[in-house]
Amino acid sequence: MSVVLVTGAASGLGWAMTRRWYEAGHDLVLADVDAAGLADRVDGLDPERVLGVVTDVTDAGDLAALVEATRERFGRLDVLVNNAGITHRSPAHRTDPAVFRTVMAVDWQGPVELTLAALPLLRESRGTVVCISSMAGWMPVPGRAAYGAAKAALTQFFEVLRLELEPQGVRVLMVHPSFLDTPIEQHALGEDGRPTGRARSTVGRLRSADDTAARIDRALQAGRPRLFPDRGTVVASLLWRLAPSLYQAQVRRRFADDLR
Repeated sequence: MSVVLVTGAASGLGWAMTRRWYEAGHDLVLADVDAAGLADRVDGLDPERVLGVVTDVTDAGDLAALVEATRERFGRLDVLVNNAGITHRSPAHRTDPAVFRTVMAVDWQGPVELTLAALPLLRESRGTVVCISSMAGWMPVPGRAAYGAAKAALTQFFEVLRLELEPQGVRVLMVHPSFLDTPIEQHALGEDGRPTGRARSTVGRLRSADDTAARIDRALQAGRPRLFPDRGTVVASLLWRLAPSLYQAQVRRRFADDLR
């Protein structure tokens, strides 16, 4: 069995992945900034197999402590899942730059620093880094400029890291979901940094966290380098590359409220 570390593990996709791997018999390290929520999750699981660590992924000291706690408890790490994330719904030209810094710190800097800290353990196990990116990193989505920029940066960084780490036996799985039915959107920031009151615009159907977790698990077991769970959004991303004017016209109609 493997040792799996999941950030943002107390809710949404992180909790769905945690449940799946727990039921499969793996040992787990659950990290989340929500101390109360994390405690509730860990309380119902076998303490011999599960370690909960309250972690702010924007705090370098927390990340170092998380990796050390993993080493002390299990002595190894086979899979690191960079799942913790934050988003916003606000026009870029009216958004406080502090919102951009927050989104970038959580969605890009945190995963980068945690992965670098965990690399010694991952090299020892010839393990895998799983990064939850987004289709918003592949194509422009109105009202989510900072989120899309952070996910694009995440993708580029870890695609380069994949090339560098493959000779050392460390793999990278990049996951690019579209719109998920998870709490990340319920906690989206507005232009002033407080929770937004804007309604959520989407394209296609919302995928469940459980369905996406199952797809990630299969991709991980198959050793796949990338996963695009929503084929419809893949088509949209190709439209953006092949016919950008047509894509923009459709996005303006679909996301009209986000452009105001």
